[in-house]
Amino acid sequence: MNADRKLIIYISCSLDGYIAKPQDDLSFLSLVEKDGEDYGYSDFIQTVDTVIMGRRTYDWVMNQVSEFPHADKDAYIITRTENPVKGKTKFYNGSLKALVQQLKSQPGKSIFCDGGGQIVNELLKDKLVDELIISIIPILLGNGIPLFQNGRPEQLLPIASCGNYDSGLVKVHYRLVKEI
Repeated sequence: MNADRKLIIYISCSLDGYIAKPQDDLSFLSLVEKDGEDYGYSDFIQTVDTVIMGRRTYDWVMNQVSEFPHADKDAYIITRTENPVKGKTKFYNGSLKALVQQLKSQPGKSIFCDGGGQIVNELLKDKLVDELIISIIPILLGNGIPLFQNGRPEQLLPIASCGNYDSGLVKVHYRLVKEI
């Protein structure tokens, strides 16, 4: 594998660990929206040339915008159904582990996992994640789609950086240790 090519999960969640409210409702993210503040996302996305996301996340995004925001990158939408390629966006229904191992073996920039919860947990379970960047939104949702599910192995998370913002958002950047 290419030691320089990392798989990074960059995601937001509530303080109690939900990436969405029931019915895939992401309205709570607007609590921290501020003009001119992207919490480092534009700098991060410049380090990425490949995106992996689940089909439900893709469908939600496409219901919000007219053009896929990662159309300029190699994108793999993880799905159970066959779909035609759309530009650089491929609908992938094979082994997620095999895909990531293949991508990591190729030269390139970082690989960005943009959700959803099932994809994140499968990647964590297979210990394929190198870094985890979580933006914590200052709200307790009490219910929804959890960022972390049971059944993952224990993993150490040395902190790379942490920052807080006037909006109440806290961004934590971890590097994962593969073996404990």
